[in-house]
Formats: sequence, structure tokens, C-alpha cells
Amino acid sequence: MNIHEYQGKDLLAKHGIAVPAGHAALSVEEAVAAAEKLPGPLYVVKAQIHAGGRGKGKFAELGPDAKGGVRLAQSVEEVRANAEEMLGNTLVTIQTGDAGKQVNRLYVTDGVDIDKEFYLSMLVDRASGRVAMVVSTEGGMDIEEVAHSAPEKIRTITIDPAQGFMPHHGRSVAFALQLTGDLNKQAQKLGKKLYEAFMAMDCEMLEINPLVVTKDEQLLVLDTKMSFDGNALMRHPDLAALRDETEEDPAEVEASKHDLAYIKLDGNIGCMVNGAGLAMATMDIIKLNGAFPANFLDVGGGATTEKVTAAFKIILADDAVEGILVNIFGGIMKCDVIAEGIVIAAKEVELDVPLVVRLEGTNVAKGKEILANSGLPIVPADDLGDAARKIVAQVKEAA
Repeated sequence: MNIHEYQGKDLLAKHGIAVPAGHAALSVEEAVAAAEKLPGPLYVVKAQIHAGGRGKGKFAELGPDAKGGVRLAQSVEEVRANAEEMLGNTLVTIQTGDAGKQVNRLYVTDGVDIDKEFYLSMLVDRASGRVAMVVSTEGGMDIEEVAHSAPEKIRTITIDPAQGFMPHHGRSVAFALQLTGDLNKQAQKLGKKLYEAFMAMDCEMLEINPLVVTKDEQLLVLDTKMSFDGNALMRHPDLAALRDETEEDPAEVEASKHDLAYIKLDGNIGCMVNGAGLAMATMDIIKLNGAFPANFLDVGGGATTEKVTAAFKIILADDAVEGILVNIFGGIMKCDVIAEGIVIAAKEVELDVPLVVRLEGTNVAKGKEILANSGLPIVPADDLGDAARKIVAQVKEAA
């Protein structure tokens, strides 16, 4: 789960990490009120969307010469003017794609006198089973270019969760940032606090870009992006409450309500599979046969008839879907339960695209019998290769 910058800064502040003063705003008047609470005379008005590259982004409706999604304002009236331009318009960044994202929230913060910008992030390194702290002296909007052109300027420090953040890790962070004196000590303390926050909140990623040294030699988190392990949100109802569903695909939001793993893709063949590995293999074999999957959808190992019905409806709600392939291996999941869900869903939504079903495993004979007696034009398949060939052929024939 992702959250907005202002939410991330609030969380970091609760862990004793220094951030500039700021306030979120959902309207122009709220943005003005936010600025009036700050000392000024310099303000920063930031678009709040779940994507990076906001500073270099462009508002599609405002023309090529318009400012990006992070703007400096010299007065409260400038804050108002920027808020009027930004709210309700679509910001296109390198991470949003051409469609962009509509700006529904702003974050108005106090201006900062910056002396130096750094980059610092933390993420789960699944290869080593450790937490990786990535540090660079080259922070700011061009960090992606640094990663490509000067990777030697990026240092990775790995931390064993069983051991935790040790003093030598802090020294490594300060050394990588080339800081001395009091700033060196600040960097060590900051690294420890960030690690503790990362672990306490079950983060998947915590990025600070930039981390700045101010003119009065203080380390300050100027921007942050955070995401959390969705499987751990049951332990953090306060974090789950921060979710902004307007930033997510409506189908993915609906899928999450039914505990379904769903991601929309660009193809035309809908997939419903149990198990992530089998789902990936199913998508691969669809492509091998000359078509493209319209989604990744894993119903899990313990799906009910209601869950399968919901999954079917979500797939069919995508107008790009021209056919559906159901591929189920019944271990914990029973094939007859899947079959009942398919029949119920197909009747409820008045199925009008080809449907190929491959069932194997527990209660497979009963499942196939349910499908055969449903009165629906369901095409059975013997194995995965057979299923992929059949659905691709059925879609081409129907076109």
C-alpha cells in the first residue's frame, strides 16, 4: 500500500525525524489557510499523487510552458494561484505514463534554505533477506540519471533484521554521505531512526529524495515516499486508514475487498488462476500462443464460491477482455467450488465472450460435471497448453 508524501512525513515526525512544517489541502481555500499557518515568506506547493517525478512533471491541460507539480511561492497569493492551477488537473510524470494522475490534494510546506541534497532509501532485499539502505551524495530530481551514468556514487548498506541497526551501520551512512563533525553524528542518528521506523511500520520501501543539509547545518527530510507490506496491515489499522483509493485502479480496489490479488494488464484475454506461480505461467503461455493477458488474478488457495464469482465479475468489467481462461489446480482449492462460482458468475453477468476452463486436482470430476451440465458454452481443456491454444483460437474466431 502506498501513501502520500504528507502522510509519510507525519509518520516520520512521530518517530523523531525532522521534516519541514506543512499542511495538506483538498481545496484552494485550504491551501491558502495552510500557507497562513506557516512563517513564510517562502512556501512550497506540492501536488500529492502516488508517483515520483512530480517536480519535472507537466500538467496536460496547462500547456508545455506550465510549471510542474512542485512549485515555489513567494507569497500567500502565489500559493492561491498555484493551487487554482494544480487542483483538478492531470499531472503527467515519468512514473504515471501518458495518462497521468489527477491532482486532488496539495501539500503546502515551509520553504527551506538548502545547502546540499542527498538521497537515502530503504527497501527489502529479498535476495539476501536483509534490509538494504541505499545512500548517495547525488540527491534530487536527477537521481535516476545518476543510477544509470554514475552508479559508483550510490552505496548500499545491508542490515540483518536479526541483528538490527548497529553503530557501524550509522557510521557507514555518514561516511557514504561524506559528512563530518556534527552532521556526521546527525546522519548516524537519522539512519537508526529511519531503520526503526521502517521495521516498526512493516514498510516495503521508504525513500527520501532529497535529504538535505540546511544553511544552518541541520539534516532535514524534504520529500519522502513510503509503501507498506499489504499482508501486514492487519497489525496497523492506523496505517490502513491512510489508504487513498482514488489513487488506485477501481478494479484493484474492488479485488482487494474480496481478498483477491488483481493487477490490470494491457492484453485481451482475462485470466483467473489460483497461485501466483501458476498465474505467471498461464500469462506466459498465453503470450507464447500469440495473445496477451488482460490481467493477473490469483484467487488464492482457499477461495469460496462468492470469491470466485467476484473475481469473474472483475475480469468481465474490463472492456478490453475478449475471452477468459480459467486455470485451476485444486490442492487446497476444490475444483467443484471453482466450477460452481464460474457457473453462477457467468449466468449473473450474461457471459458474452469465449470461456475456456482447465481444472485439475481435488474433486476435478465433480467440477467438470458441474461445468458440462451448466448449459453454458464453456470450453473444457485437458492441460495448460491445450487451454491456451483453445482460448486464443476462440478469441480469433469470435473477432
